[in-house]
Amino acid sequence: MVPDINYWAVILATLSTMIVGSVWYTPKVFGNYWMKTTGVTPSGRSSDAVIPIAVTVIVSFITAWVLAGAVFIAWKFYDGSFFLNALVTGILLWAGFTAARFITHDAFEKRSSGLTVLNIAHELVTVLIMAIIIGVWPPA
Repeated sequence: MVPDINYWAVILATLSTMIVGSVWYTPKVFGNYWMKTTGVTPSGRSSDAVIPIAVTVIVSFITAWVLAGAVFIAWKFYDGSFFLNALVTGILLWAGFTAARFITHDAFEKRSSGLTVLNIAHELVTVLIMAIIIGVWPPA
């Protein structure tokens, strides 16, 4: 089975990650804590952000596309509400892949548990918003 994917929802979900990240890591929200904990010091040059932003857009598109496909497959298998399937699928994929991998890598890299929680919480919010967008805009 080839999943039916609403690419408008995937594009919106991709763009939503930029908004979530911009708010989450702004200095007045969690940005100052993140910079202090990671040792990152902004250079002040906007050109330094071009490559990380481009990478973020590409990987966010891939994440949204995979999530949309997984939601469609789950919906076909379990039936029921497309929206609820999107939320459950997003949470399960986040827990099984994103959170689990962050926790493993951060433990080996001896990162602080505060940084790990901050980053996996960011990813949860990001994936949930992507799932909401995909869930309210199912394929035709």
